[in-house]
Amino acid sequence: MDINKRTILWIVFAVSLVILWNDWMVSNGKQSMFAPTPPAKVATAPSGTSAATGLPATSATPAGAAVPGAVPNAAVAAKREVVTVTTDVVKADIDTVGGVLRRLELLKFKQAGNPGWFGGCFGLFEVCKPRVDKNKNEVLFDEGINHAYLAQTGLIDGVDLPNHNTVYTARPATTMANGDVQLVLEAEAGGVKLTKTYTFHKGSYVIDLRHDVANIGAAPVKPTLYLQLQHDGNTPEGDSFFNASFTGPTLYTPEEKYQKLDFATIEKKGKAEHATKSNDGWVAISQHFFVSAFVPQPNTPREIYTSKVDTNRYAIGTKIALPTIPPGSMVSNSARLYSGPQDERLLESVAPGLDLVKDYGFLTIIAKPIFWVITQIHNVLGNWGWTIVAFTILIKLAFFPLSAAGYKSMAKVKLVTPKMQAIRERYKGDPAKMNQATMELYKTEKINPLGGCLPILVQMPVFIALYWVLQSSVEFRGAPWIGWIQDLSQHDPWVILPVLYAISMYITTKLNPAPADPMQAKMMMWMPLIFSVMFFIFPSGLVLYWVVNNILSIGQQWVITKKFADADAAKK
Repeated sequence: MDINKRTILWIVFAVSLVILWNDWMVSNGKQSMFAPTPPAKVATAPSGTSAATGLPATSATPAGAAVPGAVPNAAVAAKREVVTVTTDVVKADIDTVGGVLRRLELLKFKQAGNPGWFGGCFGLFEVCKPRVDKNKNEVLFDEGINHAYLAQTGLIDGVDLPNHNTVYTARPATTMANGDVQLVLEAEAGGVKLTKTYTFHKGSYVIDLRHDVANIGAAPVKPTLYLQLQHDGNTPEGDSFFNASFTGPTLYTPEEKYQKLDFATIEKKGKAEHATKSNDGWVAISQHFFVSAFVPQPNTPREIYTSKVDTNRYAIGTKIALPTIPPGSMVSNSARLYSGPQDERLLESVAPGLDLVKDYGFLTIIAKPIFWVITQIHNVLGNWGWTIVAFTILIKLAFFPLSAAGYKSMAKVKLVTPKMQAIRERYKGDPAKMNQATMELYKTEKINPLGGCLPILVQMPVFIALYWVLQSSVEFRGAPWIGWIQDLSQHDPWVILPVLYAISMYITTKLNPAPADPMQAKMMMWMPLIFSVMFFIFPSGLVLYWVVNNILSIGQQWVITKKFADADAAKK
């Protein structure tokens, strides 16, 4: 039965790692190991926007129609201006062509990537070739060759109205007494004057965006305001098979709750299946550690859409039907654009459900309390590495009675190993009698044959949940511990923690009863090395947790084993 117990322990550990890996791949937009391979991508004409302009389609302006609001290239070149607005946390570039937020640099966050310790030895894996510059700030909105990430707004109504292709006139940016910066852009088309007012707040990643729509024509107009985020479908910089992260459209409505989409579906179908109408909620582009979300004003009916805009360009947005505007009248609509880190506290304050973009996987119910606890510990210690160490000790204390019971069971099994060997020799030709005699021995010695499984079984959900906390929390991004560990969200650059893990698992194996089967004994010796190799690519913060946990377990197990051995020697 000790063989069965060991087999169960390793099976549980292995299956948990497989489930963790598969869930990670699915959550990051990769193909599930348990699902059939999807059909190859087929480029289709966009159904929600005009391919030429990226405008949301209307019944009067179907996709692929003429370009409303477009300007000849020569005119654009002559009138184009890029206005830069800088606060203490962001640096933004607004293009007067469309009033588009074309670039957004986060001044408090440096680019982060893999340290690249693999070098040329494992050149097959892109993880060894970091494509980011840690000396530069993180950039969200940007546009370049085969890359697009833009925030666009405008009006549609089947006529030539100001949209994100129209050339606007920018007033000089105004810095207010409280440090906020305001930029006003104006454009006229189709008898309508649209005034966009960007307000950047000091110390905030929330950008207020007001649209004032004035009817300067002779007939009533009823335009539709759209807010959309455009993004390419490329793999994020620094990503690899072993260090993947989700980047794609997400949205939230009170009725359908949080929905996570992907570019592949939009590419294949021209759009994705999701909630299409609501009075509240938001649309966003989520990526690892960061998010950009348009939050329209509350209690406002809106339509939500996704579409393929052009080759390798996709959009998620919302359309808001404005009231009929008589000649000489004006209506206003306010929205907010959050573009910054996936900080739960900040996201919760911006809009209901926005904190859900910080994806904890299927163990959210465990991960959220874990994050709360480690945040409280960090408030005291001030270092995320030592916070993980303290959290591990706290978890070990919480599970101490259960762990002690498991180690006592294993210690008893180790003491009766000679008797078990004798039973195996006596009944090696009769498995049924061997099992019966073994069970009788366990009963006589008051041993629970599965008692040693409980500590691992109970800790596995915590292990997986902590993985998602480390994978999702921007607080760990670039957070150092000591010496060689300068980013707890990335793998150990010198592989010291995985090696320590392998050593600790080897010692744990030696403290356990040795399997009678020589083949299984060899397998148990190799298992620590096999699993430590997997930890080469896991976040170093997670490996730190497991190393500290193993060290504490070794101490606890050694004390309990010695106690039972001394008691047994005293009886003799």
